[in-house]
Amino acid sequence: MDVEQARFNMIEQQIRPWDVLDPKVLNLLRDFPREAFVPDQYQALAFVDMNIPLDHGQKMMQPKMEARLLQELSLTNRDKVLEIGTGSGYLTGLLASLARDVDTVDIFANFLETARVKLNAHDLHNIHYFEGDAAQGWDGEGPYDAIIITGSMPTLPESYKMNLSPNGRLIAVVGQAPVMEAVLLQRLEENSWQEVSLFETSVPPLINVKPPSTFVF
Repeated sequence: MDVEQARFNMIEQQIRPWDVLDPKVLNLLRDFPREAFVPDQYQALAFVDMNIPLDHGQKMMQPKMEARLLQELSLTNRDKVLEIGTGSGYLTGLLASLARDVDTVDIFANFLETARVKLNAHDLHNIHYFEGDAAQGWDGEGPYDAIIITGSMPTLPESYKMNLSPNGRLIAVVGQAPVMEAVLLQRLEENSWQEVSLFETSVPPLINVKPPSTFVF
C-alpha cells in the first residue's frame, strides 16, 4: 500500500466532502500518522471509510467522523480538553496536537497503556491518562474548555454540562439506534447553554451508560 497516497485519498475523498475545510485540521491529518494507531491486523484498512475493530468490542471511528468532530470543537493552544473514551489513542493525539492539555479517560487499562506508549513516541506529553467509568460524568481536573465523548449516550448527563468552563464546547452523540445525532453544546453563561445539532449518525454506546427510563402505564 502506498501510505501517503492512501492518506491523501482519505482526506480528499472522505474528509473534505464532509465539510472539513479548516486548514489547521487538514494539515494535522496529513502530518499525524493514523496508521500508527490502527491494530496490526487492520493496517490495510487504516484509511478506509469504516469503523475499525478494537479490543473489548470497541471501534475506532471513521476518519471523516474523527475529523469533523475535531473541527467542530474549534480548539486553540489555550484549551484544556476532556476526552471520554481513549480507544486507539489516535483522536487523543489529534486533540493534544491542538490543545494545551488533554485529560483522557477509558474504562480499559490496556487502551490507556497502549495509547500512552504510542503518544509518548510522538512527543505528545501534554496528556493525562485516567482509568475509570465516566458513563455518568467525570469531574477530573475540570472545568474544561472542551469535552468530547466518543461513545453514544441516550441523554447527556447534567454533570458534563456543569463541567464546562464559560464559552466551553462539548460534543457528544446523543440518542438511541437508529436515531442518533451529533450535538455541539456551548456554555454561554453559568446557567445558560446553546445546543446545535450537527448531523445524524450512529455510534456504539459508551460502556455502562444507562438506558433511558421507560414508563409503565
